[in-house]
Amino acid sequence: MARLNAEAALRTMAKKKALVHHITNWVTINDCAQIVRHWGCLPVMAHAVDEVAEMTGLAGALVLNIGTLTPELVEAMLVAARAANEKGIPVIVDAVGAGATRLRTNESKRLLEEAKVDILKGNAGEIATLAGVEAEVRGVESISVEGDPSATAKALAATLGGVVAMTGEVDIVSDGKRTFRIKGGHALMGRVVGTGCVGTSTVGCFATAGGDLLERTGEALACFGLAGERAAKIAKGPGDFMGAFFNEIVGISERPTGIKFDVEESA
Repeated sequence: MARLNAEAALRTMAKKKALVHHITNWVTINDCAQIVRHWGCLPVMAHAVDEVAEMTGLAGALVLNIGTLTPELVEAMLVAARAANEKGIPVIVDAVGAGATRLRTNESKRLLEEAKVDILKGNAGEIATLAGVEAEVRGVESISVEGDPSATAKALAATLGGVVAMTGEVDIVSDGKRTFRIKGGHALMGRVVGTGCVGTSTVGCFATAGGDLLERTGEALACFGLAGERAAKIAKGPGDFMGAFFNEIVGISERPTGIKFDVEESA
């Protein structure tokens, strides 16, 4: 068992008000910007290849989401990621739909090969695909995965030299040495478009707090799940869930005292 103390990260985020630069999914871009603000950070969504390196240099974290990828966006992502690498700025990649098409799979692998990715996030099918494990991904949904998910996440993290976050009913977060299993959230979160994307933006916010990125990622997902649980108790259904969810995030951000989690840990 491990204790994650999200209170410290939340207070650091509120104090720093760091910029979180996104090159992200057009479907959910507004929600991603909103959630960054609600966590106490500052969002920017600059996609033009001519400015992404400069904008990244101003940021505390870089979030790359391939949900609506084009070849031009991938080039901008690579330019931004290399600029982040040069300055030691954490790079977070959400491999949306990797495994569904050759383009998504190949471009995800290209990002991992041509830049240092500090945190890779995806569902079980997406992570398994990038780890070379048999999986079925339909659109952006994970349908089936072979093998042990924890072992897959751990092996891929060791290969990449970073953190891998495999999200699902139980989130698995590993740096190749330590692995957390984080339970939380609510089924209603899966009925709303965009929770995966805003979850990645949440990880980006917590990464700006510095320190151990395995712990920051675990704290981010634990807080995200807690907000979802609280919002589900208030919302009548998916139609008003996101409003309640954002309000609960603001509450956690502004009142972080005692926001700690006990999570399963394995070596």
